[in-house]
Amino acid sequence: MARILITGANRGIGRALAAELSERGHSVIGTSRRPLDDDDAVPGIRRLPLDVTDRRSLEAAADALADEPLDILVNNAGIFGPRGAGLGRIDDAAWHEVVATNVIGAYRVSEAFLPHLRRGAGRKLVTISSRMGSIGANTSGGEYIYRSSKAAVNAVMRSLAIDLEAENITVAVLHPGWVRTAMGGQSASLDVATSAAGLADVILGLTPAQSGGFFSYDGTALVW
Repeated sequence: MARILITGANRGIGRALAAELSERGHSVIGTSRRPLDDDDAVPGIRRLPLDVTDRRSLEAAADALADEPLDILVNNAGIFGPRGAGLGRIDDAAWHEVVATNVIGAYRVSEAFLPHLRRGAGRKLVTISSRMGSIGANTSGGEYIYRSSKAAVNAVMRSLAIDLEAENITVAVLHPGWVRTAMGGQSASLDVATSAAGLADVILGLTPAQSGGFFSYDGTALVW
């Protein structure tokens, strides 16, 4: 049984992934920025308040775990920002907010819970990114805010993979697919349960040899 912490586990992919991993018998801690109603919480999941953009909130969450080990840390919390952020339609404040959550937040979470990962057995650091952050796969342009944030977090995680290699901490970036959630919209091609099941398979099966990799929910290696 792995001990797993997932940020942004109150909705969408994070919530489905938390439920999937819990149903497989793992011990899951799910964080959310706001307190959850009982109807929103995943049964059997330990709840932990955390705003990934707030340093005090991060410190409090890390302190709440004290000396507990973590085998897997999943950076899932993220936002899209304004839709249709094309050339000449960029809002600077919105861009800053997306970067603060998707990039700096993911880095700070990794940093805050690294001591807990070091105590764990599995030692996996996973970030839910997006194929939209792939430079090589970008053939349609647009969506500057979201694309740039995911490309940036991919670069951060690639560097962490190198810096943590000596400690046998496996770092990977995952694309969940285009999923029917509040973020993905109802036109998306993939249901959330399928995405979560695939992500769980990939996360649990990650090996040190795959550290620094970028993979789809079905295990396919993606171009950076």
